[in-house]
Amino acid sequence: MSSDFSEFVDARVGPRGSLENLSQSEIEKLLDTGQGGLYPLFRRCALAVLNSGAATDNAKEIFDRYRDFDIRIVRHPWGVKLEVQNAPAAAFVDGQMIRGIKEHLFAVLRDVVFISNEILASGRFDLTDCASITNAVFHVLRNARLLDYKARPNLVVCWGGHSIAAEEYQYTKNVGYELGLRGLDVCTGCGPGAMKGPMKGATIGHAKQRIEHGRYIGITEPGIIAAEPPNPIVSQLAIMPDIEKRLEAFVRLAHGIVVFPGGAGTAEEILYLTGLLLDPANREQPFPIVLTGPRDSAAYFEHITRFISGTLGGEALRRFTTIVDDPPEVARHLVRGMDAVREFRRQRSDSYNFNWLLSIQPHFQQPFVVSHAAMRALALRREQPAHELAANLRRAFSGIVTGNVKEYGIQAIEREGPYELAGDPSIMLLLDELLAAFVAQRRMRLPGSTYRPVYRLVA
Repeated sequence: MSSDFSEFVDARVGPRGSLENLSQSEIEKLLDTGQGGLYPLFRRCALAVLNSGAATDNAKEIFDRYRDFDIRIVRHPWGVKLEVQNAPAAAFVDGQMIRGIKEHLFAVLRDVVFISNEILASGRFDLTDCASITNAVFHVLRNARLLDYKARPNLVVCWGGHSIAAEEYQYTKNVGYELGLRGLDVCTGCGPGAMKGPMKGATIGHAKQRIEHGRYIGITEPGIIAAEPPNPIVSQLAIMPDIEKRLEAFVRLAHGIVVFPGGAGTAEEILYLTGLLLDPANREQPFPIVLTGPRDSAAYFEHITRFISGTLGGEALRRFTTIVDDPPEVARHLVRGMDAVREFRRQRSDSYNFNWLLSIQPHFQQPFVVSHAAMRALALRREQPAHELAANLRRAFSGIVTGNVKEYGIQAIEREGPYELAGDPSIMLLLDELLAAFVAQRRMRLPGSTYRPVYRLVA
């Protein structure tokens, strides 16, 4: 490895027990820079992993800063290595790539190859069919070895913002600690903030209980990975093809969910989950869900619950439990809820590690391709079933996230101005109040940066 002691490093790294062998056709596809080739996708995800800990959530800034970054596959008789040029120096210590980052880098390679060859190009999966999409999600998770766990339900999915205040971050660590003390494992979106804190706390709880093989699962997708690069505690990383399959992976894996304060991305996750639970087919599903934060963050959940109640009705709120400033009670509530999850699945002979019985309708599974026209065409009106309105509201927040942090969304906003959202005046008023609260609470960007709205509301 060579370095000029700058912020850029050249290196050659080998895998650690993962994907040592690739076929010639796989290598050719990975290095193909043209349309249909995997190199642009592979490069973006690899750079995001190597840039873990960056002080920006703007994907365009990251890719501009490291525009000379390059990654190549080097073939040896005993397998493959990766050769990186102009890589972020923070990924190395004393000339060696940090082991956790190396594992994440080869997880990117594994998932990019698998999804391209086995999910998209194989013809095995009809990605317009609900059951086939779920089967594809299962195969990606199984290939990443996220389904190897064979024991009682104990996985808590934690959602929340990547840009949160210090007090809120400490609170997520406290909750993670209480989860770890009770033998619960943690799955998050793998980034910083509320995705890192619970894992960090759980490591201490597991250590005190002498739990040597706690799981710290991170699930991401190519569009968001640059803004939310995997934090170093993630021990198992999976890159899903798109945001919808990422969300499905969360709810299929989860035995319970904790939601911390966040911004538009967290609202998107809450609306996705709300829409699923409003579906009559899921009425009997036990699914412990806790909204929680420190006392000073109670206003965040007040805004969220007022928005959900005003748009989707009181029934939507009955599936959530709000617990303020009490980490032990959060953990106890989840332990109690998991007993019900275990009994429900045992009686129906469903898997403990993948929730096959959860019904997910097409409007929650089909990818929403964000564009100015698609955002303007969203049906944000009351004359539709509540779970369908929830799906469209989820898409609206997905678009806002795209404009905030995803490279192609940032570029589209620069070219054409803010996305427009139109709908019933009462819904637009509630949406305006919620988004204004996010901006006032500085939940749309990293602390210290000025937020310029990427949306415009039209009654």
